[in-house]
Amino acid sequence: VKNRRRYDTPGGCPKPVKKTVKKVRQSRAAARGQWASKTEYILVVAGNVVGLGNVWRFPYLCYRYGGGAFLIPYTLLVVVFGIPLFLLETSLGQFTQEGFITCWRKICPLAQGVGYGYLVLKVYELVYIIIQAWALFYLVFSFRSELPWATCNNSWNTANCVSLQDVANLTTNETAFPNATSAATEFWERRMLRMSRGIEEVGSVSWELLLCLLASWVFCYFSIWKGVRSTGKVAYFTATFPYVMLLILLIRGLTLPGAFDGIYFYLYPNLEDLTNLEVWIEAGSQICYSYSLAIGNLIVLGSYNKYNNNCYKDCLWICLLNSCTSFVAGFVVFSVLGFMAQKQGVTIDVVADSGPGLAFIAYPQATALMPLPQFWTACFFFMLILLAVDTQFTAVESFITTVSDLFPKLLHAPVRHEIFVLVVCLCNFLFHILFITEGGIYIFYLIDYYGGTRVCQNFLTIGATVAVGWIFGADRLLDIIGDSIGQRPSVFFKLCWKYVTPALSLISYILYLSDYRDLKINDWYVYPNWAYVLGWMMTFSSAITVPLWVIIHLCSTTGSFRE
Repeated sequence: VKNRRRYDTPGGCPKPVKKTVKKVRQSRAAARGQWASKTEYILVVAGNVVGLGNVWRFPYLCYRYGGGAFLIPYTLLVVVFGIPLFLLETSLGQFTQEGFITCWRKICPLAQGVGYGYLVLKVYELVYIIIQAWALFYLVFSFRSELPWATCNNSWNTANCVSLQDVANLTTNETAFPNATSAATEFWERRMLRMSRGIEEVGSVSWELLLCLLASWVFCYFSIWKGVRSTGKVAYFTATFPYVMLLILLIRGLTLPGAFDGIYFYLYPNLEDLTNLEVWIEAGSQICYSYSLAIGNLIVLGSYNKYNNNCYKDCLWICLLNSCTSFVAGFVVFSVLGFMAQKQGVTIDVVADSGPGLAFIAYPQATALMPLPQFWTACFFFMLILLAVDTQFTAVESFITTVSDLFPKLLHAPVRHEIFVLVVCLCNFLFHILFITEGGIYIFYLIDYYGGTRVCQNFLTIGATVAVGWIFGADRLLDIIGDSIGQRPSVFFKLCWKYVTPALSLISYILYLSDYRDLKINDWYVYPNWAYVLGWMMTFSSAITVPLWVIIHLCSTTGSFRE
């Protein structure tokens, strides 16, 4: 005080204080671990953000909402929403060296509810390992001499089944086949999922999917059981090989007849859609989904960096890689769908779909029409597995790191850490058995629609940006980043953190609630009322943690309200 020193920013600390802080950081890093190299960090983060959403969600959204015109709102929101929020979360983890709950204790204790909201979302996010089990199931069947989703000569097929060769007649003459279903749809619903008539009928467990789920969790455990030391090593393969597979599928897709018709449908610009507010909302939702924003992963991964790591440059390059991968994946998907449409004599919009319908019905049908169908099908599902693996073990690692940071003396010890990882993986495996029952798909869709909906991430984004931009101080965070990388970022990020990002999140949050529609499956199955109530409870379970923690913190802390 006498020398008017500023201790509230790293740049204002005297040298003795800086040395003390450096020693504390080094001891902290020794207890938690750090990335062995910058390459491992880049690979793990790239593997985390480049996932299934790039392959099946972005191409469909681009096709549905204006084609090439969709890239305009997408690119704009990447600049003002995606990159600033990506940098905010990564820099918070790198500065605090903490998980996504304890990091808020250091910068804004009042906002710890945001971290607990991330923790609730993490429980719902881990459910997506089921997709990995599905892809593994399809991969096994890809090695059969005759692909089972191409014909109706199987025990699970019904009298209404239409083989792959007759799908064109099914789509062009629906009056002649009013109750017909394709062989690929019957394999998906009757062979693998063995769907019951509703969520009330849970039914029995599929032992084949049980083995696939067990294999997925075993691989996940051995990928993270040693912390970032094992996670970084696994990423050398799981983060790079999907790009090899994507390149192979791209070359093959572009050489197919009808491929450029599919690409035309994918990128044909319809500028009129830019006036549709839903297009902008979906673009923001895709960025949040594919960049892994507002779920805590980036905070945890950044916390294993050295303090002077250039997180600013990492942010720009990884975001560019993610968006470019999404764009290229569209060529892969729609070149094949164009080929399939030409084979069946139908338009692209008949065979194009999103989500599981694209990955597990439309694309397997297309590869079955190619020469060497087993090879191309195996390539596609192997790529899906690797994309899901990276995202999954990163999600589990962020959960484990955050809980360990809450109880560092108990869980940071080497043997205890491995035991804790085993307990987490085992408990999740037992819980996820529910999703491989005959009624499991209904439960999966319910959690996906309500538990993992964008409204939760929008609300938590508002809480995080308000806490950093207005309470902790956007200028202070810019000073911290500047101290660590040697150059203070542009004031543009301050404006985004304080005004643009929370405003966009609030608008998206309000529009989602105003345009809410009940979940239906296949446009015919309606959930019972209790399921919708349960769904809304899941939606607000993560959002309620923010105001709830504020109330608890204000009531339990001494001092006046202003203090």
